[in-house]
Amino acid sequence: MSEMARLSYKGRKRFALIILVVGLPFYITVAVNVIDLFERPSIFIEFCVYVCLGIFWALPFKLIFRGVGVEDPDL
Repeated sequence: MSEMARLSYKGRKRFALIILVVGLPFYITVAVNVIDLFERPSIFIEFCVYVCLGIFWALPFKLIFRGVGVEDPDL
């Protein structure tokens, strides 16, 4: 069983909130600065890069975010 599956619902909810409030703005800042290191591509390519980066950012946290928006199952 993975470590994230052992977290309680309340713990997963708190961890997801920390990821969204702290991690997401940090990741956005890094992604924008990495794109700015290179010559600016066309708007379509830049859009595709940001979409891919957004998907790749969310994949590792899939287990944490799953079921956080529903009512607490322990109640």
